[in-house]
Amino acid sequence: MRPITLRHKMLAACAALAFTAAAPAADLRVVSSGGFAQAYKDLSGAYERSSGNHLQSEWGPSMGNTRNAIPARLARGERIDVVIMVGDALDQLMAEGRLEPGSKVVLANSPIACAVRQGADQPDIRTVDGLRQAFLQARHVAYSDSASGEYIKRELLDKLGIKQQMEGKAAQIPATPVGEIIAHGQADFGCQQRSELKPVAGIAIVGVLPAAVQLNTQFAGAVVRGASQPQAARELLRFLGAPQNAGVIEATGLEPVASQH
Repeated sequence: MRPITLRHKMLAACAALAFTAAAPAADLRVVSSGGFAQAYKDLSGAYERSSGNHLQSEWGPSMGNTRNAIPARLARGERIDVVIMVGDALDQLMAEGRLEPGSKVVLANSPIACAVRQGADQPDIRTVDGLRQAFLQARHVAYSDSASGEYIKRELLDKLGIKQQMEGKAAQIPATPVGEIIAHGQADFGCQQRSELKPVAGIAIVGVLPAAVQLNTQFAGAVVRGASQPQAARELLRFLGAPQNAGVIEATGLEPVASQH
């Protein structure tokens, strides 16, 4: 047997590099809910450049009955590799066997914030009473049909003691971002995940809900069962949750999980 020389080692290394370079790029279809959408958009280019993979990105709510909702997409058998959505809704899909066991990656937490139209008077919602008055004094209030809106409808209005007073002037908005409803003048006050309000032009975010009534929503990603590129899908989720990307996530209004470790 001939001894292994430095030249042999270099040739083997070059062959390995050539094999890696020759490996076909993966095409990943990703569906993200709105809460993590801006962070995903801001990170997707860096992922594609570093991995050589291509992302086909689409958007849909974590829950609800609209056609684009992630559970509805999976129920009708759409080919999707990765979903990014509210953690509780993701856990439900995992329990139903629609996602790969053990593939969940927690990416960020998101507080609920409230907004008014740009240029309008801004209510002070730093206290529970201030938030209560902001709801009561608004002519029309909007909230989403996803996690934050379900919390507002089912719990927050009761906690504020104003559920009856808000009947007829508070509406749950399907699919359309709450910020857009406010910007177009269809509501003068509304609340949603801060990360979903932040990218919308024409509104002013007046603050997050007071700590006593706040609900932080977890956003997580997972690989869809039967994904065409499961390994690349897992690599994407690891990239999105990597500590070096925490600053990008935080800039979108989310609280990155990586920075909390």
